[in-house]
Amino acid sequence: MARTVIEAWDDVPGERLESALGRGPAVELRRALRALARKGAAATGEDCDPLFACVAPGTGRVTPVATAALPFVVALARDPGMGARVTLVRLLTGLSAAAADAAEGCVDAGWHEEWRRRRPGLLALLADRLPEVRREALPLAEDVGVLLERWHAETDPGVRLSVLLALGTAAAGSGETGAVERVRGVVSEVLRTGAPVMRVAAVHARAAFAPGPPAGELDLLVEVLSHPAVRPRFEALWHVPDVDGPLTREDVLSRTVALFEDAPQTALSFVVRLVDAARRTGDGPLCRAALDEGWRLLVAMPSAASALLPRAGALLADPDDGVRYRAAHLLAALGARAAPYADELAALLDDPGGDEFFEGTVGDHARWALTRAGDRRALPELVERLHAPYRDAHSRAYSHGDPRPPEVEDVLAPLGAHAEVLLPEVRRLLREDGKGGALTCAFLCVLQAWGPAAAPALPEVVALLDDARYSLYAVDALVAMGPAAASAGPAVRRCAVLDPPHNQYRLAWAAWRLGGDRDAALRLIGEAVLDEEEPHTAPVHLLGDFGPAAAPYADRVRQLVRHGDDWLRPRAAVALWSITGEPEPGASVLEEELPPVAHGGDTYGGFLHALRALARIGTVSPAARAVLRTVRGFDRPLSTYRDYRAILQDETIRSAIDDVLALPLP
Repeated sequence: MARTVIEAWDDVPGERLESALGRGPAVELRRALRALARKGAAATGEDCDPLFACVAPGTGRVTPVATAALPFVVALARDPGMGARVTLVRLLTGLSAAAADAAEGCVDAGWHEEWRRRRPGLLALLADRLPEVRREALPLAEDVGVLLERWHAETDPGVRLSVLLALGTAAAGSGETGAVERVRGVVSEVLRTGAPVMRVAAVHARAAFAPGPPAGELDLLVEVLSHPAVRPRFEALWHVPDVDGPLTREDVLSRTVALFEDAPQTALSFVVRLVDAARRTGDGPLCRAALDEGWRLLVAMPSAASALLPRAGALLADPDDGVRYRAAHLLAALGARAAPYADELAALLDDPGGDEFFEGTVGDHARWALTRAGDRRALPELVERLHAPYRDAHSRAYSHGDPRPPEVEDVLAPLGAHAEVLLPEVRRLLREDGKGGALTCAFLCVLQAWGPAAAPALPEVVALLDDARYSLYAVDALVAMGPAAASAGPAVRRCAVLDPPHNQYRLAWAAWRLGGDRDAALRLIGEAVLDEEEPHTAPVHLLGDFGPAAAPYADRVRQLVRHGDDWLRPRAAVALWSITGEPEPGASVLEEELPPVAHGGDTYGGFLHALRALARIGTVSPAARAVLRTVRGFDRPLSTYRDYRAILQDETIRSAIDDVLALPLP
């Protein structure tokens, strides 16, 4: 048949094609189809790449080239002597989906009629002799009736499972009550009498068209997914369109958890039961997959911690490296709540186990977990272990949202109480590769967080002031050191910075904080705040540090409180309070930052700034208290992150909420 396709293509007048498509597309399409047809049985999926490039099904359009190619692609896909039939069927299903989803005017005028003419040949693919072709062609059925015919005719177990899933999808898109009920009957029968993996597929099929999570099948799902003998059957049977290769049991587990999206507590119960079952049978792959799903629930639902914490603690002794890795990471993220497992974590400090898809070792996560729990046993070698992944590279590679080692500053910044132990190693690394080092900025942020305790690192920090890549980080670290860094004032005044003049205000402020001329710094910053040209860049947040001495600029600051943009107003509000000592109007402006989060917003940066400022001012209205109690009750992290940082930021914000709620009532 491939030769017949070539002959049929050659019978199409070249000038007609070029007139419709343009000379370039016509030539490329002719070349792609001829090359594929000539290869015949030897053709592979890669040989279809030029044809995909011509037809371009992923562009959101269906072009005249696709219309011209359609009859030839259908013929090649039906040819028993074509080696790339599955890929060609995938091209057809992709074009069908593109035509259905394309915006108005993005489908070639002749496409629908040409598709109608080829419909018998397309449906014939559903009854092809090759199971993989039948399976890949299922999206071409387009309606419930055709799929029900295939369900009753199909004998291959793997294709039957795919037909069952396709029935669920088709029923969900069907407006016919009778069709949906017929599918419901098929699904119910499979749930009663089907083989284990088919019964799980039936749960997925019903979830596609029936509202609500499949909580009634929780026992079934746990039983089948946790049965070691059933595991190979998933990979033998479970295929979905447009995915190369079968899904594993662990893939299906992840998709099954997604069915409980609207019932997170049920999803948690499901995951916990799978973890418990995996522990009983020693099923490492199942336990790893269940822990991954548990982790995703935890970073979206803080209440999941109570169920996951004891299980992660028990799994620290699991023989599977990947299980211990995930358990240690989970405990590290939970911080002080993991303190009851400190001895078990300490026993893992030298554990080299890891996971092939994630970075770091069990020992790395155990060490971080101990630091989060306040255990000094984590301190020896901590800085060196954090630095190790960067030793021969400028960065690490990881996937956000998955278990992974934390950023250096996230580990070290909270450890200012242990600076005496940790500082010598930080100083050594700054001396050795400070300029150009991958962690230079991170270490400077850590020193800033440590404040006066970081003062012994003064020489290493001053040495970085002449490099604009690091100078502002270095300046902030020096200011945080306090009076002990006063000798760095002259170096700060002449240090190299980018983006003048705005950063010059920051240098003037820093030089004053390190013992320099207050009045000169105040004049420079105050005049910048008075500037009417670019109020959104005014360094009003620096002006507030001068307190009552900045009174000559109070009227301008008050104007910015009333008329500044969303970034400037809350910062001007803090400055005005600092200058005048009056809580209003600053407190009211800051309280405006709170309700959006209570109403589902995610402006957590402004929310945290407002909380900290209100705690400084020392007053909060009853209405704002009510808003904060609402936010405090949310069972979701107060963060936009979806990795360990979600838990860290949530802890920080909730602590700040508690500080504000602890203020005395007016």
